[in-house]
Amino acid sequence: MNRISDYRNKVKVSQAGLAKVVGVTPSTIGNYESGIRNINLEMCWKIVKALNALGANCTFEEVFPNPQLDTNEIEHER
Repeated sequence: MNRISDYRNKVKVSQAGLAKVVGVTPSTIGNYESGIRNINLEMCWKIVKALNALGANCTFEEVFPNPQLDTNEIEHER
């Protein structure tokens, strides 16, 4: 799962505000945040750059953590 909404809310930007900077619709941002819609790598980078331009001070890995490194899931599977 991504953390777009965490960082978007941190800088107090609406889905519409982030969508405008990235060049998509607000519903697209909502779908990305909820995991309904998959995001390609190029769009991931656009989102991270937009969040940073809005003041989030975040890295790619913070917004899009590697799901293979989720220790909670690893422990649950054992």
